[in-house]
Amino acid sequence: MPVENDPRQWSPLRKNICLALISSGAMISGLASNIQNPAIQNMEEDLPATASEISWSLSLFILIQGAAPILWSAISEVKGRRIVYLVSLSIFTVGSIIVATSQSIGLVIGFRCAQAAGSSAVFAIGSATLADIFEPSERGSKMGIYYAAPMLGPSLASVLGGALTQAFDWRGVFWFLSIVSGSCLVGFLLFFRDTYRRERSMAYQAVLKKHLRAQMRAALKSQETTHTIVQELEDEKATAKDRGKSEACDESQHPADLEKRVQRPALPEVKVTLRDVNPFAPVWLIVQRWNNVNILFASGLLFSFNFVVTYDTSRILGSTYGYSALNIGFVLLAYGTGCMAGSIIGGRWSDYKLAQLTKANNDISYPEMRLRSTLIGLPFFPLFVAGYGWIAYEHVHIAAVCVMLWICGFFSTWVYASTLAYIVDANVGRSSTAVATNSCFRGVSAFVGTEIVVPIQVLFDRRFLLGWLFTIWAFLMFISSALILLVMCKGNAWREAGVERELRRQQRKRHPAGDVVFQPSHSTQPATPHLERVTSQVRRTILSSSSERLLIFHDFRCP
Repeated sequence: MPVENDPRQWSPLRKNICLALISSGAMISGLASNIQNPAIQNMEEDLPATASEISWSLSLFILIQGAAPILWSAISEVKGRRIVYLVSLSIFTVGSIIVATSQSIGLVIGFRCAQAAGSSAVFAIGSATLADIFEPSERGSKMGIYYAAPMLGPSLASVLGGALTQAFDWRGVFWFLSIVSGSCLVGFLLFFRDTYRRERSMAYQAVLKKHLRAQMRAALKSQETTHTIVQELEDEKATAKDRGKSEACDESQHPADLEKRVQRPALPEVKVTLRDVNPFAPVWLIVQRWNNVNILFASGLLFSFNFVVTYDTSRILGSTYGYSALNIGFVLLAYGTGCMAGSIIGGRWSDYKLAQLTKANNDISYPEMRLRSTLIGLPFFPLFVAGYGWIAYEHVHIAAVCVMLWICGFFSTWVYASTLAYIVDANVGRSSTAVATNSCFRGVSAFVGTEIVVPIQVLFDRRFLLGWLFTIWAFLMFISSALILLVMCKGNAWREAGVERELRRQQRKRHPAGDVVFQPSHSTQPATPHLERVTSQVRRTILSSSSERLLIFHDFRCP
């Protein structure tokens, strides 16, 4: 759909500046979730705090970071992307400063939650912003670059957290976060232009339609008053005829007076308020489609593995290998660099396969084509997950552990980059809501995974459980692979059925313009031609809004 100042027509330089800003903000999200880990012991001694209280500060951070994007995405669909970035980064910066100056664990937990809410917005609507800027043909590679940043964050977090804790104390970690997020906030303030265009947003179109319906109801209510005015003018006209030719000229003025007194109702530009934002209605539309449900569960399992493998590896390297926090961070860099490589290469491969399949299909593409790029990683990833667990169990040389971590990171993001691009491509007009829903699935999955794994390791022998624990995770990765294959095969039919279902639901709703019957309550006079023109004008405006929404659906069905 054509839009004014289309972000997809921007210069490559401006697009890449936006990509760099979004990636830097997303890396902060990854840093904040894990940078606290090396400072846990120092926090317990200084605050003081128990291990369970520190665990809550980590688990709640993961959960809120996954759930908060639903609200951010709803706001971004009507208020724009830029305001969400600025507000969320401000919240994160202030939260980091308060945590750095906290003297109690309660204050730390509370404002770690604020940090989570602030950091989640950039990562949640970043994919939607890239969808605003880049065409589907190049979206996979850009998604890969973008997603590499938050994947590198958790790995760098251990190194940075250990170094900052040794150089200062645990408070230095959060002062560092406040400085980085503040710098990122300034970058967005100076260099980021809003990419949101309401013509491409189904959420805005829904709000617009609601406002136009209200205007139509107001026009109907004014009908009775209009007929009263018409009757008065007709009475005046009859009286004027009896006055003679001397007043005939005055009589000729009445039609013009009628046009002045019965004005076409103004249709001002719709001003959307927060009361118009319902964060849950768009989410319900997302999860009603089976292709979305399956890919969201697959994505959630993939992401929860990323959290568990870094957290679990940190504990195992400290207890079994006797590594310091800084050395653990260096080992985890292997996983982070593997994630970066898989995200970038997998994203480019995703674009290549999409272009290849589109050309073979007479230049007609559909979102499920992109998932075929995951076929390389799907069969191997679960095998390497299980292999990593048993290698760590056997306490082999650390070089083997680093190699297995790198391969696991490579294949996990190879697959995840394509699933994230698919979620965006398969939900035209709702991309930010779809990505936010994906973040919610990921956050809940990571929260559950972390809360289950840690108590098991505390209660039982960690080294003995390590092999079987990652064997279970390998089985979960097989389930994730099966869900992706299912969407690859049946996703197109599910998606088409979802579109048809939504169209039928719209048609069943009573359209105000279609139900208008002008029947004056106190007058037998028919509606004036001008009033009919007023009604027709409002009706055309409402139907135009509806047509735009149907056009979005049509574009979605025929990519």
